[in-house]
Formats: sequence, structure tokens, C-alpha cells
Amino acid sequence: MVVGLTTSIGIFLSANKKKRMQVFAELYEFNEQLILSLKFSRASIDKVAAPFKYVSGILGGEKTVYGEDADFVSDYINNLGKTDALSQVDYLTERKALLKKYKEDSFTDYKKSSSMYVKIFFLIGVTIAVLLA
Repeated sequence: MVVGLTTSIGIFLSANKKKRMQVFAELYEFNEQLILSLKFSRASIDKVAAPFKYVSGILGGEKTVYGEDADFVSDYINNLGKTDALSQVDYLTERKALLKKYKEDSFTDYKKSSSMYVKIFFLIGVTIAVLLA
């Protein structure tokens, strides 16, 4: 029981890393869809964001990431829809490489930290179980 509880704590602590990874993966895909939309269909930002859980929340004012990531996301969102379509395509194309970097970094961080948290808290649980026995 102790081992299960401590392992659950490790999984809970890694959830923030997973959320960060998902947010940046969605922002990257949203950016791609928005570029295509501006070039071809000119659908509204809200319509393009509809299939994306976190992006829709961010557009609605929800805070999904914190710190430096939140500043980047806020700056990105605040610049959407401020200029004409051609300027927006240029802006989104510039942001594409940076979003890709954030996406890859967050994935690597999640993969590394998630596994580490689960293993550490599992070992803590085993240690406590051995000491109690």
C-alpha cells in the first residue's frame, strides 16, 4: 500500500510536465492550422482553435502554463489577429520554429522527468515498506 501511494505521488508530480508537453504540442499544431486557414479559408481563430482543448482554454483566458512559458504563450496569443492576413502568416511562420523548439524541449523534459519521478517515489515507497517490516 505504501509503495502504491508513493508511486502515485510520483505520477501526480509528473502530471505538470505532461500538461506542458501537451500544451506546446497543441500550440504547434494550432499554429500550423492557422497558417493554412489564413492562406486558404480565412476561418476565424476560434473556429481553428475549437478542436484543441488547451488552445481553446488559453484563448478563453485560462492559464495552463506558468513562468517563462506563460509569458511566451501570452505574447503569442496577444499577437494573433492584430494585423492583416499576410502579416499574420509571416508572424506565424516566424513563430513556427520557436514553437517547434518548445514542443521538443517539453517532450524531452517530460520523458526524462516523468520516468525519474515515478522511479524515485517507487524506491521511496519500497524503502519505507522495508523499514516498516
